[in-house]
Amino acid sequence: MRIAVLMGGTSDEREVSLSSGVEVANALRNAGHEVVAVDTVSGSLDVAEEVLLLEEGVSAAPPPVGELASLDEVHTVVISRDPALSEIDVFFLALHGGSGEDGTIQALLEVAGVAYTGSDRLGCSLAMDKEVSKRLLRQAGVPTPDWLSGERSAPEVAHTLGFPVIVKASSGGSSLRLVLAHDLHELESAIDESRGWNDLVLFERYHVGRELTIGILGDETLPVGEIIPENEIFDYECKYQPGMAQEIFPADIPPNLASELGTLALSAHRSLRLRDYSRIDFILDNEGRPWCLEANALPGMTANSLLPKAAAAGGVVFPELCDRIVTLAGVRR
Repeated sequence: MRIAVLMGGTSDEREVSLSSGVEVANALRNAGHEVVAVDTVSGSLDVAEEVLLLEEGVSAAPPPVGELASLDEVHTVVISRDPALSEIDVFFLALHGGSGEDGTIQALLEVAGVAYTGSDRLGCSLAMDKEVSKRLLRQAGVPTPDWLSGERSAPEVAHTLGFPVIVKASSGGSSLRLVLAHDLHELESAIDESRGWNDLVLFERYHVGRELTIGILGDETLPVGEIIPENEIFDYECKYQPGMAQEIFPADIPPNLASELGTLALSAHRSLRLRDYSRIDFILDNEGRPWCLEANALPGMTANSLLPKAAAAGGVVFPELCDRIVTLAGVRR
């Protein structure tokens, strides 16, 4: 098939997306497809540009807000005017965060009448909005930590949720715009910081325990993985810098627990109307109770990302994983 891999964009996960996109493009070529790599900001990339992006990787911190604001996103131009995209069979979405993951680009592709990978505009928008997704998870019987949202005082949050407490943006990804507050002073500072996020703020009860993750491919679960970060939480640095986290696949957990987590992950995937693939994250607290933290409609797709590692543990190598995702989208052409 002729495939366009869309990557980059203007969200604060731009560098993560570029890394995912270049590796996906290479994997799909290895699987026998004809591939065009496309940065939705600048258009199609040549091989030299792909190599440079691969070498640069992901920085320890996201790009500055001012730098992102200077970029001019051109989704509609890329889709309709780039001559390299005139005969594309499937668009592979390697976008993360912002309009690439909130349903915007999905809606544009649907209007254009082309096939694309991953969840549709509804699934992406539901998963991106953490407050809405938590309500749907609860309704589906998937346990998720207690939370408050919106304008709240530090004493109110502390009284309701205790310490430590997570403060995060409702539509954040890659653990950006997320703070773990241990006391009233840190909580007040986090609330002050959150006023500049331009997003609904969530306050979430923090459960100490093991961080586990489950990938879904098609309608099947992949082996459970465990994440052991060097920092207190699995933050941006731990996710993308070498040596900052152990990622163990499969996790050393009893089979009955793996089965329970798989059932919950599928329930989360379905309740949020996701399709093709996703990654569902959990905390297993010290009493052995699982809590669903969030669902990722477009999880990281470098060969070292969590979903590809889960697939590899299940016997699905990276080019095959990318090919299977394309095949799932191809039936919708």
